[in-house]
Amino acid sequence: MSFLSLRRTALKGAWSCAWSSPLSRAFSCVLSTTLATGLSLSAASASAADILRVSAIPDEAPTELQRKFAPLGKYLEAETGMKVQFTPVSDYASVVESLATRKLDLAWLGGFTYVQAKLRTQGTAIPIVQREEDARFTSKFITADPAIKSLGDLKGKTFAFGAPSSTSGSLMPRFFLQQAGLNPEKDFRNVAFSGAHDATVAFVAAGKADAGVLNASVWDKLVEAKKVDPDKVRVFATTPTYFDYNWTVRGDLDPALVKKLTEAFLKLDPKNPEHAEIMALQRAGKFIPTRKENYDGIEKAAHAAGLLK
Repeated sequence: MSFLSLRRTALKGAWSCAWSSPLSRAFSCVLSTTLATGLSLSAASASAADILRVSAIPDEAPTELQRKFAPLGKYLEAETGMKVQFTPVSDYASVVESLATRKLDLAWLGGFTYVQAKLRTQGTAIPIVQREEDARFTSKFITADPAIKSLGDLKGKTFAFGAPSSTSGSLMPRFFLQQAGLNPEKDFRNVAFSGAHDATVAFVAAGKADAGVLNASVWDKLVEAKKVDPDKVRVFATTPTYFDYNWTVRGDLDPALVKKLTEAFLKLDPKNPEHAEIMALQRAGKFIPTRKENYDGIEKAAHAAGLLK
């Protein structure tokens, strides 16, 4: 008998029990109602198991994140046989908490956000892949002030970071500023947090901050799209390289599904016409495997900056 037939039988029994004799009604009502409830719960559980829940740190506008993910989501649906549901969030902490509470299965994280997720999940969150570019990521310091030519010129100026939990928009730039002998809270006239990389550029372009910092990938994208004039807002310093973004899964996800997801990312090829749009939107040459140890340096930097205890 099919699931649908069983469900119809159960519901029919639940209805007809009201017209039985008292003794048979008591037995058949309990049995039928239990069967109907059990089948409904099974259906709900099966439905939930068929959905891959995905999100990303909000390092750009929500509409841009959804635009970037749309073709990748369709590709992952074809590769896994699951419906992919992408949900944008309002802040970095929401992604970490959603992974920890099993509301998300897969998330695009920055290096520092991954470290936070690892700690929040007691080490169970697993980074599976990163773009090849993320093994040597950088941040760009930008300004529209002609007097600012080096990091030392930032003393007494107003400055904009991205989001407080951003690896490339806050943590690593702060770490490298400290290595250069600068303490933002003491040496800058004012420190602001724009909330996102594209917002930092807007801050600097509008004169809301004398200088700011954002990740190199978003800067390049904004220049290519002519959303910023590099003759007016320019890069005056670049950080050393560090590990950054990755795709992370919750630790108790089915290993077979983790394997499917990993293989799906690894076989993406920009030379394949079917993959070209995905890779262009992800700004990726290719995806490579990653591991937890790649982010040990970021965890140390976070401790040094006082962002982890």
